[in-house]
Amino acid sequence: MEFHKIANIFPIMQPDEYENLVADIKQNGLIEPIVLFEGKILDGRNRWKACLDAGIEPRFENYNGNSPISYVVSKNAKRRHLSKSQLAMIATEILPMLEEEAEKRRITNLKQNNTERELMPTRDIGRPRDIAGAMLGVTGRYIEDAKKIKIEAPEFVEPVLSGEISITDAVRQIKKAQVIADLENVEAQEAKKIDGVYDVIVIDPPWPMKKIERDVAPNQVEFDYPTMSEEELFDLEIPCADNCHVWLWTTHKYLPIAFKLLESWGLKYVCTFVWHKPGGFQPFELPQYNCEFALYARRGTPKFIDLKNFPVCFSAPRGAHSEKPQEFYDLINRVTAGRRLDMFNRREIPGFDTWGKEAK
Repeated sequence: MEFHKIANIFPIMQPDEYENLVADIKQNGLIEPIVLFEGKILDGRNRWKACLDAGIEPRFENYNGNSPISYVVSKNAKRRHLSKSQLAMIATEILPMLEEEAEKRRITNLKQNNTERELMPTRDIGRPRDIAGAMLGVTGRYIEDAKKIKIEAPEFVEPVLSGEISITDAVRQIKKAQVIADLENVEAQEAKKIDGVYDVIVIDPPWPMKKIERDVAPNQVEFDYPTMSEEELFDLEIPCADNCHVWLWTTHKYLPIAFKLLESWGLKYVCTFVWHKPGGFQPFELPQYNCEFALYARRGTPKFIDLKNFPVCFSAPRGAHSEKPQEFYDLINRVTAGRRLDMFNRREIPGFDTWGKEAK
């Protein structure tokens, strides 16, 4: 038999649910009849198919109410184990049906009253979005998100309806794809290359510090790589795009200067990432310094493309002296898009251009 278009606004049962339905009908018969409207199945698609598979003769009855849409929603919204995302996507399907149903009722009422008035436009009975939301128990805002998915990324409609993903996840993926497209289209990339600017910058300055040999305390010697004075660091020009993520690595000693550096470079401080290390340097008569900091700042309003599992505190093993953990760079690669630069890098990092004398 043919299914009514109103019935089709709800997804067919998942295989495991349907198998249970077939088994129940085999054992107990068809308890609730299949409802027809305009000669088509309005409610009971799954029951009808299950009867055929179970070898049971289906029973039918006709729908005689005033709102087949409300009837189908009331029969399925609570009976089926559907998520809010599925219900919101279903709501987008019934919006035009609600408008059509209201118009049919208006015309029928006019004809029954034998009026000769010219048919006027349907009166406003409330926003269809809110009516549909009330019927299905979801917010109008959630329905708007569902409509956005249907328009901007229709490939997500079926996964949402089937319960594979939520509307929130779908919207997040749409935003992520748009940010990546905006940052990584060919014209934008070429323009940034010509201007020499980047969307993401990690800076690990060669702070003017000395290292301490632990045999004698205190016994300080020069590092094996060139350092820069505070004045030289303040004079640096940071090649930021109009919207740019920046991470500035620093240690306990240089935290106060690091904040001033961000301000002098025209960046807005946001938060501090903390690298928890297994052990670390312990100054004379002071606690062990088993963490380092990456101050996160920005220019403009850059967007992250992924916010899941994105903590400001993370643990990672130590590498060579002053080498920052690969886990940090993996995180930045995952949550950002566009041109990336690693300033003062001491090794090449996939996904980043390098800027520094020691990069190999």
